[in-house]
Amino acid sequence: MKIFRTLYDKTIDYAGHRHAIWYLAVISFIESSVFPIPPDIMLLPMMLANRNKAFLYALVCTIASVLGGVFGYFIGWGFYDIIGQYVFEFYGYNEGFDEFRTLYNEQGAWIVGMAGLTPFPYKIITIASGIVGMNLMLFVLISILSRGIRFFALAVLLWFFGPSIRAFIEKYFGLLTIAFFVLLIAGFVAIHYLL
Repeated sequence: MKIFRTLYDKTIDYAGHRHAIWYLAVISFIESSVFPIPPDIMLLPMMLANRNKAFLYALVCTIASVLGGVFGYFIGWGFYDIIGQYVFEFYGYNEGFDEFRTLYNEQGAWIVGMAGLTPFPYKIITIASGIVGMNLMLFVLISILSRGIRFFALAVLLWFFGPSIRAFIEKYFGLLTIAFFVLLIAGFVAIHYLL
């Protein structure tokens, strides 16, 4: 836990860096297509460090994440053989995708919405959306809605309860770290069984 505590403290320090918002945008973008770590790792400490910019950070995170999702969509749509299959292989999702394709064609909008709101690996869903040829406009609208709700909900919580939430996080950091990784792993397991 000490390493995560150190990472948290460093991230809080970097959150005040003059280029922090650009780092957040880059992480949000690549997380939606290939990167395994969600942007919340950086977003939450940035919001805690500068509560007055919480809504700006949520907006940047949402826009960059949706643009990254569109990039992931195009990986699935036209570059699956070159890039997408390696992303699926890395996460262990190549097997079973054919069975998942039927479900995705029927329930794709709900799947995108769920993945956008949760620690579920969103990048797998963005690539899968391109593979099955989900309506791009629908994909973008659902991504804006789900990712926006996710990131702006954090902004609202931290705007109203910032100091007390920060105290809570710092008091129960070890337990919250375990809970975060349990949710992250559960997301990967859930998608593995869906695919």
